[in-house]
Amino acid sequence: MTKRLLIMIAAAVLVTGCESMPKVQPWQKGNLAKPEMAFDSDALEARFADHTYFSKEGASGGASVGGGGCGCN
Repeated sequence: MTKRLLIMIAAAVLVTGCESMPKVQPWQKGNLAKPEMAFDSDALEARFADHTYFSKEGASGGASVGGGGCGCN
């Protein structure tokens, strides 16, 4: 029971610690919209990788959402 209590306290501390993180101000959002901040810096390469993946997978779409609930991923 003490281990469970320690885990709950640690989880509560972690959750409340995230609350104190600074918010992104409207004038700072321009920095996040720059092309070099993108996950895929080369759009053509990203589309090619998606095409290759979905050709092998036999399905298309849903690249941004993971899992379908069937457990096959």
